[in-house]
Amino acid sequence: MQITISRQQFLKPLVQVSGAIERKHTLPILSNVLLAVENGQLSMTGTDLEIELVASVFVGDDIADTKLTLPAKKLLDICKSLPDGSDLTLSLQEHQLLLTSGKSRFSLTTLAAEDFPNLEQWDGEVEFQLTRLELRKLLESTHFSMANQDVRYYLNGMSFEVDNTDIKTVATDGHRLAIAQKQLKQSLNTQRQLIIPRKGVQEIMRLMVADEELVTIQFGANHIRIIDIEFTFTSKLVDGRFPDYRRVLPRGGDKVITANREWLRSAFQRVSILSNEKFRGVRLNLSNGLLKITANNPEQEQAEEVVEVGYEGADLEIGFNVSYVLDVLNTLKTEDVLFTLADSNSSALIEGAGDEEAMYVVMPMRL
Repeated sequence: MQITISRQQFLKPLVQVSGAIERKHTLPILSNVLLAVENGQLSMTGTDLEIELVASVFVGDDIADTKLTLPAKKLLDICKSLPDGSDLTLSLQEHQLLLTSGKSRFSLTTLAAEDFPNLEQWDGEVEFQLTRLELRKLLESTHFSMANQDVRYYLNGMSFEVDNTDIKTVATDGHRLAIAQKQLKQSLNTQRQLIIPRKGVQEIMRLMVADEELVTIQFGANHIRIIDIEFTFTSKLVDGRFPDYRRVLPRGGDKVITANREWLRSAFQRVSILSNEKFRGVRLNLSNGLLKITANNPEQEQAEEVVEVGYEGADLEIGFNVSYVLDVLNTLKTEDVLFTLADSNSSALIEGAGDEEAMYVVMPMRL
């Protein structure tokens, strides 16, 4: 086998699949990328047994079909270090691959392609299409609320739901909840809920460009697959039952605050500087037309901000983790935000004014 290809053509799919490759793994083959030539297409595959990424590039009909695996990080570092506009030539010689470019020569050890694992073949039971932008927005709107290394393993991922014409992504760590939804143009006539693992969510977000190109999404019994014109992404699902988040949605909140999102975000950001580094608590004092935000820390330092808000009603004092509030305010893109509260012991419902595609729930803190 001998392939000559431009650095840029070779590097792009290699970067795409590298996110799935586990560098510190007990199986040496999982640190490798699988290169396979078939019908003039060079496909690259990376996997950590939980997720799999495949990307391909056309290399020419005259190249014999072959398969081999190479150390992914070394191959990626070599390609990145070569100058822009250069060409690579790959030649297979017994158990080594010779990579040459200009006056540079690299000899890399291969491992048998037969030992490279692949996620088992399966057929999609549910299939639909979204634009890259729509999928990215669904994930970006909720991903920050996923738990991280929680013993309740099903919280360390994101719920992805299909309900006829509605698609929802939901994430919670037990202290906050994020919900984003999108309506399809046609009904799928089915209801499914699955949990995508944390790494899978992060990889999809890394790969999704914010444009109008369509991607196909398939649900299987134990997998989700996303087929893009540039790559195919497959992830195993978290085996568990996602909690019924509808039960924790606040009801009966009669205190509605309207505020400019950027003013509020800036005020919370400044106050957070002097909050307790461990607990991150801030106190909110609400009165007619005004919201006072205060924070203090064990060093007896204190910060206070007063923001004009749209509110008429009884005074209220409530505490929140400032990081949770800032995550929401940084994610929303609307000019104004709405906070709906009931009392000092109830969760807050946060929404973008005029935006019905996302909502957030933050539990209060005792300060």
